[in-house]
Amino acid sequence: MYEERPSRLAGAVVWTNTPSPVSGIQPVLPDGCMDLMWSDGRLLVAGPDTRAHIPDRPPTTWAGIRFFPGTAPALLGVPAHELRDRRVELADLWPAGEVSRLTGRLAAARHPATALEELALERAAPPVPELRRLVTALADGRPVAVTADELGLGARQLHRRSLAAFGYGPKTLARILRLQSALRLARGGVPYADTATRTGYADQAHLSRDVREFTGTTLGDLLKR
Repeated sequence: MYEERPSRLAGAVVWTNTPSPVSGIQPVLPDGCMDLMWSDGRLLVAGPDTRAHIPDRPPTTWAGIRFFPGTAPALLGVPAHELRDRRVELADLWPAGEVSRLTGRLAAARHPATALEELALERAAPPVPELRRLVTALADGRPVAVTADELGLGARQLHRRSLAAFGYGPKTLARILRLQSALRLARGGVPYADTATRTGYADQAHLSRDVREFTGTTLGDLLKR
């Protein structure tokens, strides 16, 4: 069973996922975010996805913190594009001794998800206002070029900063955020055609193409899970 709550770290989400006999392996869909995760004595980082991630291990209990888009690289010390579509051990990014100490801390914690949150709160860098404004504007459906002008950034500068913060360019980020908005509406019972219109797609077929590209399946199949 998957559960989440808002984190004390601005914009982040603390979550746990405990498999049930009927849940099976669930794909993780692109959402513009990165996660720090704990399971079976291991600390891992989930990089930004451009396609559905299918776990390659048997279902097990996980705890994690999902960072607001663009905020994890400053905490991890690694540009997001280096982790795109990857799951890596935290020990591959930080000194082994430091990770060993943190692993012991998580292993001794009564609630690993809360311990992850505390770790993130200790190490979080100050937010970059321009990146947060970019995410908010794109999530609201603002065009990339207009948003870049409003932020006072040229196209190349915006693309370079987006790669480091999000793992891909602003147009891909905008499409992923739009897809997530569409999924929220569709899961809430909004008809597919209305969902497409309300989230800025040209039509339902356009929505279907993006769903297929980013998730590898259909909207109908996603909503059954």
